[in-house]
Amino acid sequence: MIGGTVGEVVESKHPKFAAGDKVVGMGGWQQYAVVDGNMLGMLRKVDTTHVPLSAYLGAVGMPGVTARYGPVKLCAPKAGETVVVSAASGAVGGAVGQLAKVRGCRVVGIAGGTEKCRYVVDELGFDACVDYKQHKDAKSLDAALAEAAPNGIDCNFENVGGEILNAVLRRMNAFGRMALCGMISGYEGQPIPLANPALILTQRLRLEGFIVSEHMEVWPEALKELGTLAATGKLKYRETIAPTIEDAPEAFLGLLKGRNFGKQLVKLI
Repeated sequence: MIGGTVGEVVESKHPKFAAGDKVVGMGGWQQYAVVDGNMLGMLRKVDTTHVPLSAYLGAVGMPGVTARYGPVKLCAPKAGETVVVSAASGAVGGAVGQLAKVRGCRVVGIAGGTEKCRYVVDELGFDACVDYKQHKDAKSLDAALAEAAPNGIDCNFENVGGEILNAVLRRMNAFGRMALCGMISGYEGQPIPLANPALILTQRLRLEGFIVSEHMEVWPEALKELGTLAATGKLKYRETIAPTIEDAPEAFLGLLKGRNFGKQLVKLI
């Protein structure tokens, strides 16, 4: 199985890497990997002086860059605008909200459960969080979102789709922007109906999906900001760590069902 990993070089025949170097790359679901050090993007040395090694798989890694690309490059929120983030307690959603707060926005999260919403507001600094598990019909969800975003929604970072996306669409302001990152509500094959597609037209919305690995040009700039914020304690995050490689399949299934808190990791060694 492919997968992002962090670890330590145990042996090297490449001049740019030495035993003991801390690295991030695509090592896969295994305890050891042989990597061609000349292949661009396969392995990168990281500094763990101020940033823990595991963070390079989360807040200062692919999820963090994803979180930055959507708001900064696609939505470009202005100070005072309202940004809504679904799956707000996850590795990507949590970083999106904090980066939007740094830029002076009002940030509203959507998450499942009292504990996750409390974390989003109290620890990550969101202005409000809607617990979708407490609002299981459209009318109730709409009312909760209206209370949390009284001035409407200018930017949406979408991780979920389905009824969450439908509720956000009904609250979008004219000329709003939507960055489509994930559609986790349909990852097990369920249909993802769009209830009111006409709102895209009448509200003159701009929607764009993206895959962050197709935008490698933004990574150096993004990682610099993310690393600085994490090292100074201004970018907070949580991790859920499965203790052994044997736990990886169950951890992956739990990720799809929202059991994890923050970034889901597996300890391989």
